[in-house]
Amino acid sequence: MTQAVILAGGKGTRLASRLNGKPKPLVDVDGIPLLQRQIEALCQHGIDDIVILVNHAADQIQQFVDALQVTATITLIDDGEPRGTAGATLACLDRLEERFIVVYGDTLFDLDIAHMMAEHERSGADATLLLHPNDHPHDSDLVELDTAGRITAFHSYPHPVDAWLRNLVNAAFYIVERRLLEPWTDRMAIGDFAKDLFPAMVAEGAQLRGYVTFEYIKDIGTPKRLDKAERQLRSGLVARARRTVPQRAVFVDRDGTLNRLNGHIARAEDLHLIDGAGEAIRLLNEGEYRVVLVTNQPVLARGDVDEAGLSRIHARLESELGQAGAFLDAVYYCPHHPHAGYPGEVPDLKRDCDCRKPGTGMIVAACERLNIDLDGSWMIGDSTADIAMANAAGLRSILVETGEGGRDGKYQAQPTTTALSIVEAVEFLIRHDGPHSGSTQEQQS
Repeated sequence: MTQAVILAGGKGTRLASRLNGKPKPLVDVDGIPLLQRQIEALCQHGIDDIVILVNHAADQIQQFVDALQVTATITLIDDGEPRGTAGATLACLDRLEERFIVVYGDTLFDLDIAHMMAEHERSGADATLLLHPNDHPHDSDLVELDTAGRITAFHSYPHPVDAWLRNLVNAAFYIVERRLLEPWTDRMAIGDFAKDLFPAMVAEGAQLRGYVTFEYIKDIGTPKRLDKAERQLRSGLVARARRTVPQRAVFVDRDGTLNRLNGHIARAEDLHLIDGAGEAIRLLNEGEYRVVLVTNQPVLARGDVDEAGLSRIHARLESELGQAGAFLDAVYYCPHHPHAGYPGEVPDLKRDCDCRKPGTGMIVAACERLNIDLDGSWMIGDSTADIAMANAAGLRSILVETGEGGRDGKYQAQPTTTALSIVEAVEFLIRHDGPHSGSTQEQQS
């Protein structure tokens, strides 16, 4: 048995103009109540036991559920008073299974739940949180991960103006082991998962993991968000974002392409975006390309910076992109360097590998994780290694004249075309490819 808990206790004050007296879970989403969409999506992925936690207009929700014909067993629990997402779950924990999925009652989603469950089981985590980048990280709850995918910190909004944070947004969809929550039933009567319970658990050593995906999940708790979600449903964007659908991608080099060439960057303070780079990435996001950073970072092998320092550099990169409403779907870097014998180097990283460009290891890894269609994808870079990698992987490529501008002379490789900068490169490839069929330039957020 696989169980899901839908947290449907909200009154929907912000959606009042669309509810006509109905509770928020029954808001109409392009002709179908949200709760019905959630239940049917869960059933499609093998969930056969659904618990709905309510405390507002429970009679209307019960009447609606009674009329539904679905494969899952559905149980309503009226917890009587608002307790917050974590408090409501803890209050009925003795009625939940050893493992269950937590779904917020105001989210529209189209997810490969079985894949997320498999990743959760493989990791052995106490809980797995679904994370995704979005185009407004400044007003989103963000999460930090270590290199093994473990959650190390939570950052609730509002964030300090000058904070540099990775664009990893908590999407409010969790897989939880009951054993994780049992010690908290007497400690937290009222509280929220993201703002209260999970941060306290991480502080006490719980193993929470992040599951980063490009798939569609969206909070539709305001009329503006609801309208946008309905447009995205009608345009086909939601269906095109499924893991099972091959994705077109643009692989992007970092130094000299996205940010100014500035030697071996070992401090976040030394990274500065090239003019227009953020807006160019936003255009790719809006064009439904998966944007994947692929970068050689021998600074790790040289001992110039450690993993924490590189994460801080990429946090600045993602923060500055976020200010332009842009995001990266994935970040891959090669930490190796083949030449040893230098003071301060990291011996384990001084070796040959298949991920250092022009090797294609980073492309192979990204294709496996994001189901990328190489024939529909591009590489944008400033060095001959970027272009040689693209040619070896079967990607079309654009050599930009910023940074190295192809003048490094390391490899004999011809790009598909050239451009003055990433701005011109993006404008070219969007004109060349055209929009997805049915696309209305609605980006996921």
